[in-house]
Amino acid sequence: MVLENVMEEREYRVIHPLDDVQEQKIETEYLGPMRMTPTVRISLLALRGYLVLMTVLVLYHVLDLAGVFGKA
Repeated sequence: MVLENVMEEREYRVIHPLDDVQEQKIETEYLGPMRMTPTVRISLLALRGYLVLMTVLVLYHVLDLAGVFGKA
């Protein structure tokens, strides 16, 4: 029994996106607002709260380093 290893050579052409033909973009002006599930709404509110809290903590740290609160 003779086994043959046959490999097909394929040639792939790589085109840079700037050199490629432009494609039609989707018009999003007429879509309207997306509906959010309660889970998504809670997650986004939690993310917003986290970001606000982190901003307040950074501001507090900067003011503390500047000596606004006096020496401890």
